[in-house]
Amino acid sequence: QVQLVESGGGVVQAGGSLRLSCAASGGTSSNFGMNWFRRAPGKGREFVASINSNGDSRIVADSVKGRFTMSRDNAVANNTVYLQMETLKPEDTAIYYCEARDLWGQGTQVTVSS
Repeated sequence: QVQLVESGGGVVQAGGSLRLSCAASGGTSSNFGMNWFRRAPGKGREFVASINSNGDSRIVADSVKGRFTMSRDNAVANNTVYLQMETLKPEDTAIYYCEARDLWGQGTQVTVSS
C-alpha cells in the first residue's frame, strides 16, 4: 500500500519562501504522477500543482503561477516531489496535501504572516 508523507511546512513572513516535500513509500517500484492541493481555513480544497511520472510535464494553478514550482528528481528518489514556494502571501496559508493514485498524505501546515 502506497503511503504519502509531506514535510517542510512552517510559519514564514509574507514574501518569504518554503519548500515542501512529499515522499511516497510502499506498494510500487514505478514512478507515477503526483499532485499538490491545499485547504485554507474555511475554504474548500484547491488544486495547486501537478507533475507527471518523469517530471517533464507540470501544471500550476493560476493563483500560484510564477511563485510556486513543482519538481521531482527520479534519479535521486523515486516518487518524491517538491513544491518550492516563493514570495508567499498570507492567502497562501493552508494545509498542503500531496495526492497520488487517489491516496492522500496527512498534510503539512503552511502559515504566512503579514
